[in-house]
Amino acid sequence: MSEITMGVSWLAVIIGAVVSFLAGWLWYSPMLFGPKWAKGVGVEMGTASEMPFAAMAAQLVGLLLMSWFVGVTAVSNALWTAILATLAFTVLTYSGGLFTKKSSYARTVDAGYWIVALVIMVLCQGLLGGM
Repeated sequence: MSEITMGVSWLAVIIGAVVSFLAGWLWYSPMLFGPKWAKGVGVEMGTASEMPFAAMAAQLVGLLLMSWFVGVTAVSNALWTAILATLAFTVLTYSGGLFTKKSSYARTVDAGYWIVALVIMVLCQGLLGGM
């Protein structure tokens, strides 16, 4: 267990996850890609009172785990492993969108979000990892 906790910057992990979550809020909002993405996946954009809190909680947990993974690989000088794993996950998510018949726009928005989240997490490790 120590190999996944030793030397990890928990500050960078938490900030990376939270900033990625907030980036997702903006990414899927009406200000950026939300309306066209929603149409491409077959859902209606709702109001703030209709937000899917269970999905948002699961997203935050997933982002914390991803950010932790980035932190572990950063400490062990294997950050390229996190980058490769995230790219693989992104392609698998894209292929899942093909199976579920999401529009190409929606698939691209989803894939783009995971790349943005990875960049945010890597930057947090670079900027805060030594703290």
